[in-house]
Amino acid sequence: MSNAARFIPSSRFFVVGAVVALGASALAAGCGRSGPLVETDDVIVENCGNAVCESDGGESCENCPVDCGFCEGCGDASCEGAETCSNCPVDCGVCDSCGNAACDAGESCATCTQDCGVCASCGDLVCDASETCASCPLDCGLCETCGNNTCDATETCSSCPGDCGVCDLCQNGFCDPGEDCFSCAPDCGQCESCGNGVCNPNNENCFQCPEDCGACPDCGNGLCQSPETCASCQTDCGVCSVCPNNVCEDFETCAICPQDCGQCEPIGCLEIVTCAFSCIDLEQNPPDFSITCVANCVALGCADVQFFVDQVLNCAVDNLPTCGGDFGCIQTECGEEFSACLNANCSQ
Repeated sequence: MSNAARFIPSSRFFVVGAVVALGASALAAGCGRSGPLVETDDVIVENCGNAVCESDGGESCENCPVDCGFCEGCGDASCEGAETCSNCPVDCGVCDSCGNAACDAGESCATCTQDCGVCASCGDLVCDASETCASCPLDCGLCETCGNNTCDATETCSSCPGDCGVCDLCQNGFCDPGEDCFSCAPDCGQCESCGNGVCNPNNENCFQCPEDCGACPDCGNGLCQSPETCASCQTDCGVCSVCPNNVCEDFETCAICPQDCGQCEPIGCLEIVTCAFSCIDLEQNPPDFSITCVANCVALGCADVQFFVDQVLNCAVDNLPTCGGDFGCIQTECGEEFSACLNANCSQ
């Protein structure tokens, strides 16, 4: 995954359903489904999760918020009356079973995205009746306490990874069911609004979008510590690249990850030199360059070609004080090396 602080195009938002770790049945129940039928004291709600509030079937806001929406009063920061963790986690906190990798009875995408996945409507930019900041911060915004460095009762790794840490499967290289740009930027890419130069306090903070909001206080101390990730603190945690995950990401090449980037096809000496010089900004004084970029270019040549590339680059470096950023001057001073490079081949 490239520069973790930048916006990552939507084409990167791929889902590989075959990646299943603990709780495979839970993930299969996600994305708008409530999982098993919901049992209350006297009523078994069989169709909870079908996106229809069937009052004649016993469904209500109290026992099936995913279909009927949250009851009036849910979201007022007071857990009272008929409110419970099963029908109003934003007031009462998430149930103890939330996070056990199984979408249990009483849990749904509206009350426990960590186990049941996000609801189908989450991400449509409308905070629906069955959504809250706890279940869908993408639509409803961050909960007020998200960002206070404490994982409060209403927060989970899905709704506030900055406080609670990222969920277990996050950073495996795959945008799994239940993950999105908010809950797992390392795998799914950062949200589309991130990178517009404006830190929107409603749905962005230093953890969600360091590019707009700046780095979090501990970022830059040389230690990749929870809840830091490659997306929130590239300086400490490196880039978000996983091999293999079917995507050729930044700093991956055919030489180090052919599973993602394909097998290397050896190229000629002059092509490698051209590639290597593209990694060097000769207009800077001293020249700015990426060692990794140069190494990746050189890795594409056979042994003889790499030898002659070395001669050209060594000569070029020796003549930088004289030629500066004048590539024509470098070609003149290193004419013999360029000629040998041009005639190099891998047939021997």
